[in-house]
Amino acid sequence: MSHNEPTPETSRQRVHAMTTLGERPRLHDLGIPSGSAPRGPGNAITDVPGVRVGHSTLLTETLSTGVTAIVPDALGSGRRSLPAGLAVGNGYGKLIGATQLQELGMIETPILLTSTLSAFRVADALVGILLEQPEHEHTTTLNPIVGETNDGYLSDIRSRPVTEEMVREALTTAAPGPVAEGGVGAGTGTVALGYKGGIGTSSRVVLVGNVEYTFGVIAQTNYSGTLRIDGVAMPTEELLDEEPAVGDGNSCMIVIATDAPLDARQLGRIANRAIFALRGTGSDFAQGSGDYAIAFSVGDDRAPDDELLSPAFLATMEATEEALVNSILQAETRQGFGGRIARGIPIEKVLSRLSPKARR
Repeated sequence: MSHNEPTPETSRQRVHAMTTLGERPRLHDLGIPSGSAPRGPGNAITDVPGVRVGHSTLLTETLSTGVTAIVPDALGSGRRSLPAGLAVGNGYGKLIGATQLQELGMIETPILLTSTLSAFRVADALVGILLEQPEHEHTTTLNPIVGETNDGYLSDIRSRPVTEEMVREALTTAAPGPVAEGGVGAGTGTVALGYKGGIGTSSRVVLVGNVEYTFGVIAQTNYSGTLRIDGVAMPTEELLDEEPAVGDGNSCMIVIATDAPLDARQLGRIANRAIFALRGTGSDFAQGSGDYAIAFSVGDDRAPDDELLSPAFLATMEATEEALVNSILQAETRQGFGGRIARGIPIEKVLSRLSPKARR
């Protein structure tokens, strides 16, 4: 068990104290072990050196939406692209820049997440902002990467309210360290597995030989099915006294960052494993889902070695599953457009179902 995991004996007491203070737990607070590899020090995608995350959140009576930016500092005047791989679980989505990413095996820009009908405005804003930078003074082609899920259950999605100023805010506030989760940024208006969804993150540190590599994941959740936490079903009909949230669209965006020296082929295989992890949380992979994973590396250009892939595959699946669950555990109840309500999962009921007695 890694240093940032509470023991099973103390987890319930710790979570009770958190909820008394109005805080919501993450998965590791519940005493769930990390699995094959330890969590990173912050248990976030920002544990990968040089990766920052920023949000811009818009909350009004009719709007619950925003932008989340994943910014690798390795992209700049000295390095115009990073190796990357794409996996598509189901392609009912608007992942802007997907074909060039797949064809060339690289990303040229930060990765932005937002609302479905605002994805095109976000992509245009991202291109405009980057063309202002000195390193792009002579750029005539640029492939923005913008993913989305449908937040129309809680937000007036047709108004397409995301602006260039919001994109700038997400980029300029992107920071290392702790990442805000739940109903924030691109996860402000999303719902998942009948509960309020949002943004979630996690990481794992994989030891190969004498070298440690970090695999960090961030997810934007808006998909259907029956939630499972550590293999235990958390059906809405048993945990909620009210009607569950039934979102518009059933989608998920997952981004994996690593400092392991992997090429595009290997990163595509890593991205595939993140898609596999959706089932571990109860996704039903509905026909209308847009399930995408992008993996990129900020590592050096040493010759890649398939030796690290097996432990990396398992660690990626474990980190992804935890990020997905964190997005729900951290999300607060939200009432939005048309009076619709997406309820935060009741933590005390989660604890009861996870107890050793309940598992027997």
